[in-house]
Amino acid sequence: MVTSGTESNLIANTTNSATYLSNTVKGRTSWNIKTTTLAKKTINRIRGIVESLKISPNPEKPMIPLTIGDPTTFGNLKASSETMKAVMEAVESGKYNGYAHSQGHEAARRAIAKYSAHQSSEEIKTENIFITSGCSSALEYCILALAERGQNVLLPRPGFCLYQTLVEGLNIEVRYYDLLPEKQWQADLQQLESMIDENTAALLINNPSNPCGSVFSKEHLENILNICEKYYLPIIADEIYEHFVFPGSQHIAVSSLSRNVPVLSCGGLTKRFLVPGWRTGWIIVHDRGNRLVEVTAGLRNMCCRILGSNTLIQGAIPAILENTPQIYFDEIIDVLHENAKLTYNMLKQIRGLNPIMPNGAMYMMVGVNIDQFPEFKDDLHFVQEMVNEQSVFCLPGSCFEYPNYMRIVLTVPREMLEEACSRITQFCEAHYKVDNSIIESNLLNETY
Repeated sequence: MVTSGTESNLIANTTNSATYLSNTVKGRTSWNIKTTTLAKKTINRIRGIVESLKISPNPEKPMIPLTIGDPTTFGNLKASSETMKAVMEAVESGKYNGYAHSQGHEAARRAIAKYSAHQSSEEIKTENIFITSGCSSALEYCILALAERGQNVLLPRPGFCLYQTLVEGLNIEVRYYDLLPEKQWQADLQQLESMIDENTAALLINNPSNPCGSVFSKEHLENILNICEKYYLPIIADEIYEHFVFPGSQHIAVSSLSRNVPVLSCGGLTKRFLVPGWRTGWIIVHDRGNRLVEVTAGLRNMCCRILGSNTLIQGAIPAILENTPQIYFDEIIDVLHENAKLTYNMLKQIRGLNPIMPNGAMYMMVGVNIDQFPEFKDDLHFVQEMVNEQSVFCLPGSCFEYPNYMRIVLTVPREMLEEACSRITQFCEAHYKVDNSIIESNLLNETY
């Protein structure tokens, strides 16, 4: 077959084009799909540690989990009737089925401003309030707006492991400052100050504290503010437990004391109103010196990523905050405080344990003198075997970057908590070993 010159040119051009495309197109050559660095670095420390434990509860004893930071788990603590009614009315009104302003409904933000007036000596403006999907989302937005790769954020140790998850996932350096058990978990201010450099983006404080149950004094907060003012360092204040304070203690919002240090205060309905599953939190920007203008704009941008939080709950916020009676909150605090006293009084009698009485929140940290339990190599091994023998599960201190401690949740029913403490006593007595070197030393001292 003879082709014309035109046909020959067409064939040649087609062949050249195919050769060019095969040499220049750089698409995938196989199904090799990888996840992002952010996804790889987003690790929940508690989940990782708990899943690594070899747990097999004693079948002869009902499981008592003292690990879950959800106050509704056991059914003994419930949302108020006023809270439930407010949501039902919001649903029935039909007004809150659509999108809200990305920062949240104006009426909801006005209610939050009124509810949080104690946080500032000045009026809190609604434009400085951002309603978020839970307090965890509030914390994430604050970190994203303040810090980026190459910077560092100061976090408390022991501290809520979500902080580490949020920060490290973004390739931001974590620097831990220690909380001191011998000083009711006050921050080691000298150590904290030594960690600050030109790349420190923010200091995060959690007051009252998870996992410690500590409540900072006014003097301590002022000392923290002095350091932040010295180094021009903004504060992210996780104050989700601000109203969970036991008799004899007082929570003071750090923003109410600040003259020059800007504060991003994170709160929400989650704990005080016993509705963690409703995922309703907020950020309040306290910025007397207008130093967070760019950051505030950044927070507005962050709110646009998911177009706001649940609008039904937003519609109920004004009634929830306004109508829930103080006696409801007082009764919850009474339960937690009585549980704290019961737990402390029972555990302080146990050889090898050192419980630290909390002043608020809903947790207690208990020191474990692991040297006096030589069968166990660390706190993880200790809590693992306590589950296997006694079916009592406490979170190991390693979950909070604080080994040789364990955290106990105080929201369980009283009789269950008492049973748990009795089992912990049995476990410790069975495995406690007297330090013979100490006895020998004492005997020698008495002899001479």
